[in-house]
Amino acid sequence: MKALQSVKNPVVQAARALDSARERKRQNAFLLDGEHMVGEALRTCPQRVQTLFVEEGRDYAALLALAQNDVYTVPGHVLAAISQVKTSQGIAAVCTLPDSTPLEKMGNRLVLLENVQDPGNVGTVLRTLDAAGFDGCVLTPGCADPFGPKALRATMGSVFRVPICQADSACQAVEQLNRQGWATIAAALDGQPFYQRGSLPDKLCVLIGNEGAGLTAQTLSLCTHRYRLPMRGGAESLNAAVAAAIFMYDLTRDLP
Repeated sequence: MKALQSVKNPVVQAARALDSARERKRQNAFLLDGEHMVGEALRTCPQRVQTLFVEEGRDYAALLALAQNDVYTVPGHVLAAISQVKTSQGIAAVCTLPDSTPLEKMGNRLVLLENVQDPGNVGTVLRTLDAAGFDGCVLTPGCADPFGPKALRATMGSVFRVPICQADSACQAVEQLNRQGWATIAAALDGQPFYQRGSLPDKLCVLIGNEGAGLTAQTLSLCTHRYRLPMRGGAESLNAAVAAAIFMYDLTRDLP
């Protein structure tokens, strides 16, 4: 291990800059905070953990044994400067961004998010997708960055297990899926009742739109199916991540 003492050190400065989406793209990296997230990265993809920062006096021997690249000990004030949370757990890491997975290699059960802007929703969908056994997530350019701090915390580590396709547009992705035999299932308030649906093919993609506006009209027009969830109370709609979770989990009942 090497020791760093100053927030002015270039390694520390580079890590601190990852709070910015622009800088994450420029460095091709993102920052992880805390024992759980760092541990998930080290156990799942240790080769992508470029730099590990451990506060002086903290015992993270089990995690340090998994590290394959640079490890630094830093005083508390330096780790606090690096950390993106109010109270650091004494460990943080810089991790390389994964490549976008080609749509044709994503698997049979997908979720596509179109212009979902709340990072908490994006992260929650990734976590739920992982738990439900879906194969991957397609994100459009209007979505929140899944590697920003709020989205990462919401994933609880699922971001390291879920393939992500950064699509150029929802319409292009839907057209490609349709050509290749997927059922493209839009969550839409004007759709057919979801719980009265007929049988669906094994290859399917659930589409969830923007928190306020839903899916765009153009994307809706391309989908092979439109379904709505029942609204028996006074609410007009559901949170995007909640709706995605209901769709995914109910669709898993059709799995063999």
